[in-house]
Amino acid sequence: MNEPRHIQSRDNPLVARVRKLAADGHAYRRGGEAWLEGDHLCSALRARGRPALQALVAESAWAGDARLRELALWAPQVAVLADPVFKALSGLESPAPIGFLVAVPASPAIDPLAPTVVLDRLQDAGNVGSILRSASAFGVTQVLALRGSVALWSPKVLRAGMGAHFALHLIESLDLDALQALRVPLVATSSHGGHMLRDAPLPRPCAWVFGHEGQGVAPALEARCALQVRIPQPGGEESLNVAAAAAVCLYESGCRAQ
Repeated sequence: MNEPRHIQSRDNPLVARVRKLAADGHAYRRGGEAWLEGDHLCSALRARGRPALQALVAESAWAGDARLRELALWAPQVAVLADPVFKALSGLESPAPIGFLVAVPASPAIDPLAPTVVLDRLQDAGNVGSILRSASAFGVTQVLALRGSVALWSPKVLRAGMGAHFALHLIESLDLDALQALRVPLVATSSHGGHMLRDAPLPRPCAWVFGHEGQGVAPALEARCALQVRIPQPGGEESLNVAAAAAVCLYESGCRAQ
C-alpha cells in the first residue's frame, strides 16, 4: 500500500468524485464506482472478499480509532480527510468516519436456474435494500430489477442492504422479455388472490416476483407467473409492506428448501 494521502480541501478531485456519488443515486452508472459509507458496509465488503479501490477516513478516526485505521489500511489506497471535509461528503446526520470507493461489478449474464428475486418497478430504496437482505439471508443468489426500479447501487439502497449486495448477483434496468432467460418458475405475490402461502405448492428453485409498492405486480408480468400466492393476515390489514411480504415469502421458501 502507498503512504496515505492527507487532504484538507473540499475541492480535491477525489473528494469531488465521492461527493457526486454520495449525492446522486445514479452517478455510479456513469462512472462505474459506488460509495460505501460507514464501517459496517466496509467490513461487509472485506468479509465477502470483494475488493475496494480506495479508503477515505476522517482525520480524527485515523488518529484515534485503531479499529477503523486497520480497516482503512485493508484498502490498497488510503486518503485521510480533514474532519470538516469528510463530514461534507455525507448525507447522514451523524456521518460515519470511514468509507470505501468500490468498482460496481459488471452485470453478469442471467443464471437461468438460480434462486431469484425479480423487482418490478419498486421505488423505495429502503424497501429494496431490505429485500436484498432477506434474499441473501434465505438462499437467493440472483436479483433482477426491471426498468423503473430504484437504482440498486445508490447510497440509500446500499445502506439499507447492510452488505447484502456483496453476496448477490445483481442485474438491473431489464425489460420484461429478459426474464425469458429464466428456466425456473415465476411466483407472484398478491394481496387478494392465489394460494395461501402456507399451502402453496412452491417450486424449488423459483423466481419470486415483488411488485410496485402501490400498483403491485404489472399484469403483463403476472400473466407469465406459474403461481400466485398471498399471505394470510388474520389481523385484517389490507396488505403488507412489500419488504415485509418478501421476508415472509423468502423465509417460507428457504425453509422448504432445507
